[in-house]
Amino acid sequence: MCLLVPGASEGSRFASFLGDIGFHPTKSDNSLFVLRQGNDSVVYLLLYVDDIVLTASSSTLLRRVIDSISNEFKLKDLGPLHYFLGIQVQRTSQGFFLSQQQYANDILDRAGMTHCRPCATPVDTAGKLSATTGTPIDDASSYRSIACLHMHAPTTDHLALVKRILRYIRGTTHLGLHLRGSKTLDLATFSDADWAGCPDMRRSTSGYCVYLGNALVSWSSKRQTTVSRSSAEAEYRGVANAVAECTWLRQLLGELDCKVEKATVVFCDNVSACYMSTNPVYHRRTKHIELDVHFVREKVAIGHCHVFHVPTAQQFADVMTKGLPTASFEEFRTSLCVSGNDDAHTAGGC
Repeated sequence: MCLLVPGASEGSRFASFLGDIGFHPTKSDNSLFVLRQGNDSVVYLLLYVDDIVLTASSSTLLRRVIDSISNEFKLKDLGPLHYFLGIQVQRTSQGFFLSQQQYANDILDRAGMTHCRPCATPVDTAGKLSATTGTPIDDASSYRSIACLHMHAPTTDHLALVKRILRYIRGTTHLGLHLRGSKTLDLATFSDADWAGCPDMRRSTSGYCVYLGNALVSWSSKRQTTVSRSSAEAEYRGVANAVAECTWLRQLLGELDCKVEKATVVFCDNVSACYMSTNPVYHRRTKHIELDVHFVREKVAIGHCHVFHVPTAQQFADVMTKGLPTASFEEFRTSLCVSGNDDAHTAGGC
């Protein structure tokens, strides 16, 4: 159920009211509130400014909560969830299909590339561009309205790269993320890093993708904050980022009464990084790494996660860190639960 509460921009008053009717904010996310009544009755409320997603264990309980909120705030009931924060939501026979087709079309229209020729991949397999590659473009305003990298001095090469990404979007507006139900709540993560990939600062890009059962629930592609002295160090920092995300997810699921019993499995394609996750000795290769990164060893020691080696050919997180050949890219994209949807209707129910 999706709700709009215009008066809820007074966040503290709305949160206080939720407390009065029995809701408690979760420690993992202070915008997520939970109401429990007895052993089987539960309500989840997610608040973002004045947009609300609300679901409950029964339609009767859901209606009761909506009535309570509408008695205090001016409420607009938008019905079953179909659009939230720019994401279109459709229910399928297996779960949900999330897409951003309208958002993608708006970007293409803004860039004047609605009818451009599609491209199979967003980037090529060549190295990343330097900040000074190419010649400065005359009018940077249109570039800055679309891209956020190299905004201070965009060049013709940077613009060409942005246009390639838009060409990829043009051919994939029909694709989306499938969230399918699963019989297990196992967490599995693929972590990768592109060592010294930034040609200007020589910092690495790390990426991860996290699965809950059969569904991709979290992903990231981010430049690391420090320079790594080896590929093993870069990969180990990437693993640390993935483990931190999984630690948060385990806590969140626990607060939603979906406790993860098994250890989280982290797949990394660097043997040395896997070894460092279990080796307690600060030897010459790792003694310079900040202590906060070594919390991975603690999580492994207490059984919350295990780090295993995976062949590069099966490292799905490669998509997050570097350009790939078309065949590999499309195979990994499918493994990330991204595809078209031929079985969808507007999401409903509670």
